Amino acid sequence: MSSENLPLSPAVSPEPSSGQQLRKPRVAVVFGGRSSEHGISVVTAGAILGAIDRTKYDVLPIGITVDGRWALTADEPERMAITDRRMPNVDEIADSVDGGVLLPLSPGNREVVYSEPGSVPKVLGDVDVVFPMLHGPYGEDGTIQGLLELSGVPYVGSGVLSSAIGQDKDYMKRVFTSFGLNVGPYLVIRPREWRQDEAGARQRIADFAGEHGWPLFIKPARAGSSIGITKVDSFDGLDEAIAEAQRHDPKILVEALLRGREIECGVLEFEDGPRASVPAEIPPVQSHDYYDFEAKYIDSTPGIVPAPLTPEQTAEIQRLAVEAFEAASCEGLVRADFFLTEDGQFVINEINTMPGFTPISMYPQMWAKSGVGYAELVDRLIQAALNRSTDLR
Repeated sequence: MSSENLPLSPAVSPEPSSGQQLRKPRVAVVFGGRSSEHGISVVTAGAILGAIDRTKYDVLPIGITVDGRWALTADEPERMAITDRRMPNVDEIADSVDGGVLLPLSPGNREVVYSEPGSVPKVLGDVDVVFPMLHGPYGEDGTIQGLLELSGVPYVGSGVLSSAIGQDKDYMKRVFTSFGLNVGPYLVIRPREWRQDEAGARQRIADFAGEHGWPLFIKPARAGSSIGITKVDSFDGLDEAIAEAQRHDPKILVEALLRGREIECGVLEFEDGPRASVPAEIPPVQSHDYYDFEAKYIDSTPGIVPAPLTPEQTAEIQRLAVEAFEAASCEGLVRADFFLTEDGQFVINEINTMPGFTPISMYPQMWAKSGVGYAELVDRLIQAALNRSTDLR
């Protein structure tokens, strides 16, 4: 990438009159990352870039490649879509195969620098807020949030602790249980346990199956987008399912089947506190045994928004979604996923602190039906981040 094509710091207006803003706030949209959810992060960021109001904000797209390099990317949302069932990646839209972006590392300094081998580093200007559209480990799990906290840079979404809780389904369930929320039966197999006593770990799973029955769901404890999940109907498929989950996370979760309907609810933080959207129902995808990655993103059928629930059920899931948001000390936004069991109970499955965010994703759809359109939703999140303290909250 030649230096003359580098994005410049936003132009500063002439000396303003009292109360007039010097320049538009600059939003760095950070996406991609090292997790197995790299592709859907790129897709989501493309939608965000297309929705940000350029009359109100300047935008700096920053992609993180699968090997962890921070790269300047083209501001071309149309290149960041699923094509022929294939996910996009940052390397395809990066402006250079060698150059890297450096975020500020000390409070009071918000300058972003671009560096390329053999060239003098270029200052790209200040960033006022970061929109971290990262999914999964190394981004959604509190890691980038910690970096931004150290830098004193405002960002969209939950903080370090809440993001970590939202990523680790083991501790998420522990937090929800401690706050009185219903969770389904589950078992955790930690890496050391598996390394030191595979037979004992398998026996724990056998005992769990004896108590709760087959099928079981074997999943990575710290992954999302239904990646690495296997439904197993007997011991015959157990080892293969464990190996698949461990490809994504050495800590695995074993969950019992909950029979019922899948219901989701969005939570958005307003000036007076968090509010819940109308809920949505995820209908079964006939070509899939359960709601896996391809069912969610490739072969999905539209969700039912609003979900066909009674007024009492709607009010109850909205209450529970806000309770989950508060229990994990979340900020900004959350999608809360529940099962409505056959006996009429809502059981929380998980929260997602940075849910899929394309216009056809469930979170924006639920808020669109609640009166907050996609562009307004993006703007609200940016404004909330800009107005949030960068100190302890």
